[in-house]
Amino acid sequence: MANNSVSQNQNSDSQLHTGFVRVRGAREHNLKNVDLDIPRDALVVFTGVSGSGKSSLAFGTLYAEAQRRYLESVSPYARRLFHQMAVPEVDAIDGLPPAVALQQQRGTPTTRSSVGSVTTLSNLLRMLYSRAGDYPANQSIVYAEGFSPNTPEGACPTCHGLGRIYEVTEESMVPDPSLTIRERAIAAWPQAWGGQNQRDILVTLGYDVDTPWRDLPQKDRDWILFTDEQPVVPVYPGYSPAETQRALRRKEPPNYMGTFTGVKRHVLHTFANTQSPLMKKRALQYMISTACPLCHGKRLRPESLSVTFAGLDIADMSGLPLKRVSQLLRPFADGTATGRKKHDAAHPEQVIVSQRIAADLVARLAVLLDLGLGYLSLERSTPTLSPGELQRLRLATQLYSNLFGVVYVLDEPSAGLHPSDTEALLKALASLKKAGNSLFVVEHNLDVIRQADWLVDVGPAAGEQGGEILYSGPPAGLDEISGSQTRRYLFVSDNKKELRTSRPPAGWLRLAGVTRNNLQQLEVKFPLGVLTTVTGVSGSGKSSLVSQVLVELVAEQLGQEVLLEEEEGADPLERAAPIETGGRIVGGMEHLKRLVRVDQKPIGRTPRSNMATYTGLFDHVRKLFAATKMAKARRYDAGRFSFNVAKGRCENCQGEGFVMVELLFLPSVYAPCPVCHGSRYNAKTLEVTYKDKNIAEVLALTVDAAWEFFADEPTVLRALTVLREVGLGYLRLGQPATELSGGEAQRIKLATELQRAQRGNSLYVLDEPTTGLHPSDVEKLMTQLEGLVEAGNTVIVVEHDMRVVAGSDWVIDMGPGAGDEGGQVVAAGPPAEVANVRESRTAPYLARFR
Repeated sequence: MANNSVSQNQNSDSQLHTGFVRVRGAREHNLKNVDLDIPRDALVVFTGVSGSGKSSLAFGTLYAEAQRRYLESVSPYARRLFHQMAVPEVDAIDGLPPAVALQQQRGTPTTRSSVGSVTTLSNLLRMLYSRAGDYPANQSIVYAEGFSPNTPEGACPTCHGLGRIYEVTEESMVPDPSLTIRERAIAAWPQAWGGQNQRDILVTLGYDVDTPWRDLPQKDRDWILFTDEQPVVPVYPGYSPAETQRALRRKEPPNYMGTFTGVKRHVLHTFANTQSPLMKKRALQYMISTACPLCHGKRLRPESLSVTFAGLDIADMSGLPLKRVSQLLRPFADGTATGRKKHDAAHPEQVIVSQRIAADLVARLAVLLDLGLGYLSLERSTPTLSPGELQRLRLATQLYSNLFGVVYVLDEPSAGLHPSDTEALLKALASLKKAGNSLFVVEHNLDVIRQADWLVDVGPAAGEQGGEILYSGPPAGLDEISGSQTRRYLFVSDNKKELRTSRPPAGWLRLAGVTRNNLQQLEVKFPLGVLTTVTGVSGSGKSSLVSQVLVELVAEQLGQEVLLEEEEGADPLERAAPIETGGRIVGGMEHLKRLVRVDQKPIGRTPRSNMATYTGLFDHVRKLFAATKMAKARRYDAGRFSFNVAKGRCENCQGEGFVMVELLFLPSVYAPCPVCHGSRYNAKTLEVTYKDKNIAEVLALTVDAAWEFFADEPTVLRALTVLREVGLGYLRLGQPATELSGGEAQRIKLATELQRAQRGNSLYVLDEPTTGLHPSDVEKLMTQLEGLVEAGNTVIVVEHDMRVVAGSDWVIDMGPGAGDEGGQVVAAGPPAEVANVRESRTAPYLARFR
């Protein structure tokens, strides 16, 4: 039925388009042998519920095939430099132009990657300073690489381009000098045997381990802490100092020979060489970080910092908002700059150079400003950017490159965007299309979908129930497809969410003096026992307020530890100076017992982590297998059914399910393990079945299928029910964490939390939970959040989806603009009140729900 409507629409509309991309027999992931014709030189939007197969079609099939064809024309050696996607499962694709993919991804976890490096603006700026900067008298030229802290030519020699130096001091290694060495005064030494070993060696060496540290001679203290000597001496564990000296005099055979290591040497060696993030973190706590005394945190050598342009050194210029950089450079670009007449007369060649480079910079910056990114600075590190910001930076680079005849495949470009920013995005997409390019966009945002020239609706549901093309044609035609979930939200006006009547708060959580990024001495109050949405344009200060300051202050009061998202995975030494949270809680904490932050970080970084293990569901399943007759007869315990344990897993692939095949000149490929055929388990473990399925077959079930399979097991059923309720019924139980999107990871965390029996007086903080969700899935999510509030909890959500905002009890709108033009509470109150505030950029979009 659906396929008939597809062909009708394509035939009637084909004369409007210059050509079509024809797909035949696409079977990637859950696609069901799909045939499809989509126009080139158009904005084509792929819609459908989460997990329906949109990305499998747009990225896994169309983009993967375009990349494969391009790489066929490249030498085998050069191919190794590309991240190659798998060859798609498809019979044929005709009429496919070269493609550029702009996917959602978190910033690379290193502070050395920045807005300037992603956009290549930093390269231009370095050239400008090198060729047209104002140099002090008698200083020789500094080449462009000398203005980068990531090169030997540019890095400050004292801090090696980090901007900070790390010292190990007596105070950091011995925090409590009233203790004796035996009482573990030297906190930086290893715990357990390693520390005991060093103490025993000191006894052999004749040092006093029973006098308080502060009473020991300074030269003894200095030697113990800072020596580079490593004497090897006899060790007599358990002997008193007197017994040890007696044993030495008698030349009694020692228990073993021990090597002494100075405490500072131990700390630095551990930090530099350990593979354990925990050990690295422990060593770092004894290293005091201070701003570099030579470059004062600017990361560059003095010769580079002495060169100025427009009165600023390159570090100061890189710290300004892009909007301000554009204003500073414009006079140089159009030749109206004043104040350099004498210099320009002496160096006429620099006038031409500065005008050309400045004009290029201003033109590139204009694209970024049009996309609403003028509040970012060039030095802003990519780990602190949202996926939406990162994708728009890449989009800006493409807009400026003026390519022609290319297919741009975009993954939810509106993610993380306020409705007013989405309008700027749509203009940018229109200009790419006008330049003669095709746009294939995977999207859930109804405003973007409405702008499409052509819609491809995939469904009808997710996972195995999806993978069909319900409709392909101009947007208006979707209204006739009754099986489409997208149709309900795109055309049916009575499906609109009304501005709700707000619940009364149970109290208020009050914050004062909040200072962070663009927030300055802010006072704000959050209602307790209700659902609050925090809104505002991108860069207005929402995440700074909620995901950073609020989370840190509440965690501190409750004694919970919180690791900031951008810190995870980053090199600890490359982290910027720790930001002091300005602000305090002045009331309301008596209502909160616990903080739960449900973020979009992965639930694991390797394929060994999956949804079943993260939610705890797998523990119950393994117990069921261990309780079967065969398992009992063979004395298999629950551990036998884990693919991470030697006794249960396939030894050939170590429980990975696949093996790596090295190919000369080509990227290594992963093939299913020839022994276990991808099941991850050894043959003996797979002989045990529960209801005629072995453990590998159970892990291959979707949540929906498992829900029916485990209908008689209340503990397993409870976990599966919650996963279905948050819209994850299509995922396989054993789906590797590495295959999950940020939105899916966030909903798995939410489901894990919803299973817990402990309820009430908890604060739940979610940052953009609707990212990657179809409007029908947003409704499921809202039902769960409502349930949390009904159970006596407080839910605070940073959100751009106006349907969610309209359905909340309270709105805090940040702004009015981004960066230094934001950081204020523009409006606070029930949605109906905020919709009337003229200063609010959110109000006009909220007013639509009246």
